[in-house]
Amino acid sequence: MKRVLFSSLLGATLVGQAFAATTTLTVYSALEADQLQVYEKAFNAVYPDIKLQWVRDSTGIVTAKLLAEKNNPKADAVWGLAGSALGLLASQDMLQPYAPQGLDSINSKMRDAENPPAWVGMSGYASVLCVNTVELEKQKLPMPSSWEDLLKPDYAGKIVMPNPASSGTGFLDVSAWLQLFGEEKGWTYMDGLHKNIGSYTHSGSKPCNLAAAGEYPIGISFDYRGVRLKEQGAPLALVFPSEGLGWEIEAAAIIKGSKNMDAAQKLADFSASEAAAQMYKEQFAVLARPVAAGGNPELPSDLNQRLIDNDFAWSATNRERIIKEWTKRYDGKTEAK
Repeated sequence: MKRVLFSSLLGATLVGQAFAATTTLTVYSALEADQLQVYEKAFNAVYPDIKLQWVRDSTGIVTAKLLAEKNNPKADAVWGLAGSALGLLASQDMLQPYAPQGLDSINSKMRDAENPPAWVGMSGYASVLCVNTVELEKQKLPMPSSWEDLLKPDYAGKIVMPNPASSGTGFLDVSAWLQLFGEEKGWTYMDGLHKNIGSYTHSGSKPCNLAAAGEYPIGISFDYRGVRLKEQGAPLALVFPSEGLGWEIEAAAIIKGSKNMDAAQKLADFSASEAAAQMYKEQFAVLARPVAAGGNPELPSDLNQRLIDNDFAWSATNRERIIKEWTKRYDGKTEAK
């Protein structure tokens, strides 16, 4: 009887120890929900003792939440947030510098320039026009091929795009137009585009979702969402405007003051690893760590050559000013929250 009791107590102790050994890591992210499932599964295959507790929203909302929590951080780490947003957090001394394993293999243009870096890039996403071919034919609209095409009167009320104040995709587009055309012509371009906008959304993926559903013929979105919807059978043509594509870095970082620093560093190590890069390439054509060719066949093979020469430091420094000006001019067409 004593032996049975001892065995039961020992078993309970071991279970308790195993339970206690599990670390819950609170991770903020602006990645898509279906991406989080893939990333978590891959991470837990390497680190089964770390449970990821996701807090997911659009880039602007995640960034605002982190800034609001500056003096009382709730997050341990960030996995999948715009490099420009992380640049802003770094300027507020909110990130814990860390050189993850494999840092030498990361493209120097896709990481924080400091040593050790405050954030390290994973992958990149680019602008795309999600065009519903059925609606285009039904409404007798021309197929656009450039940003300039979107100013045609044919498209009045037919275009939907993300609000840059709440969406990283929206901000990368606005930032790209200002860099491509120059500030004065960039704002003039957006004045013209605004006349054709039916609605500004709070999510970067929603314009493509709306186009896929036929609610708008054209959605300004990002490459991953367009590819996924097309693979699922949506009647979409993916158009990559000829003048050049705005793009943004997805990156990882550790929040200063995390009480789970060891686990957060393991997350940073994994994000920068070869195994993670192999996972990223199935969804992104732009990678911080070069890996063997493969990628997604729905994306153009020369996508990297179509990306603008993006000044991320300028975008981060001018973000607040740009969003303030954009909001003053165009916020009247933004959807209700």
